[in-house]
Amino acid sequence: MKKIQMVDLVTQYENIKEEVQTSINSILEKAQFINGPDVHAFKEELENYLGAKHVIPCANGTDALQIAMMALDLKPGDEVITPSYTYIATTEVMGLLRLKPVFVDCDPKTFNIDPEAIRKAITPNTKAIVPVHLYGQACNMEEIKAIAEEHNLYIIEDNAQAIGSDYTFSDGKKVKTGTIGDIGCTSFFPSKNLGCYGDGGALCTNNDELAEKIKMIANHGQSKRYYHDRVGCNSRLDTIQAAVLRIKLRKLDDYITARRKAAAYYDNFFADFNNVTTPHRDEKTNHVFHQYTLQLEGIDRDGLVEHLAAKDIPAMIYYPVPAHRQKMFAELETECGDLTTTDWLTSRVISLPMHTELEEEQLAFICNSVKEFIK
Repeated sequence: MKKIQMVDLVTQYENIKEEVQTSINSILEKAQFINGPDVHAFKEELENYLGAKHVIPCANGTDALQIAMMALDLKPGDEVITPSYTYIATTEVMGLLRLKPVFVDCDPKTFNIDPEAIRKAITPNTKAIVPVHLYGQACNMEEIKAIAEEHNLYIIEDNAQAIGSDYTFSDGKKVKTGTIGDIGCTSFFPSKNLGCYGDGGALCTNNDELAEKIKMIANHGQSKRYYHDRVGCNSRLDTIQAAVLRIKLRKLDDYITARRKAAAYYDNFFADFNNVTTPHRDEKTNHVFHQYTLQLEGIDRDGLVEHLAAKDIPAMIYYPVPAHRQKMFAELETECGDLTTTDWLTSRVISLPMHTELEEEQLAFICNSVKEFIK
């Protein structure tokens, strides 16, 4: 049996090695490292895949979030509602821009932001909502969109973990996550479902005016070379990363299918465990399983992690310290609602290996090792 990885990028690379090397060699031979043809081609191909009018590639997912907030002209002190149960990048950029994060609770089944908690947190200073499609499953975007329209709020979707996921509205309309709000942001960090071989990110929007502002901000605030109309930054997706992403984008749906197959194996194995809860599936969306996360009840989680490590099985805790308890926010103005579910989840979740290359022998070994500890 191959060594079990949390994410097996080596085996994935071996399966696309020839395509990747051909594309990279072509870029090296032409020395088109910045804004080369592959960047423009990837932009158009991702627009077609997502059904989005505009995709603007950038340097990483954190930049995407910051650029989105700058493009919406959010000002210091403006309140932005966001989950505390997420990776820190979502709220880190709010601190950089001196916005006021308003942390709200998540749904105990999906782990995603709770629309009712959003409603309770809205004040006259609220300007935007940042829902995070956590672990690969879409938030309740129909309800969140209704709330945003009712209160004239922007929506910035953090789609870093759910690219490729579909969301179905009650009228039957099906759209890709990241295309529902005013701006969608994603990351192409190597371990993501669509990952490059370094850092990378992108924003998408269906709003022409916002698209132009995003392009300017990502390019030093200029619409014409050497004429800078606003404060911007330097955030580009380089050509080599774009070339890798073009290859992987063509295979993304197959990668998602492989992840769902592994998730189904886990689901079936743990179905009868009274003290283990497998990931909930919201009927409005299709989970793309960036992570496969269990909830444990009455089980020594740290002991389980150590037990698995002794068998060379990696396991991760996403996220042991929620954003509202991070030291970085101690000196920033924030607001916290009732975060009971968030605190409850952080003490109970554990994520098992999840990637496109998992084999049944590996899955069986992982599951039986968990069972060995629990039983």
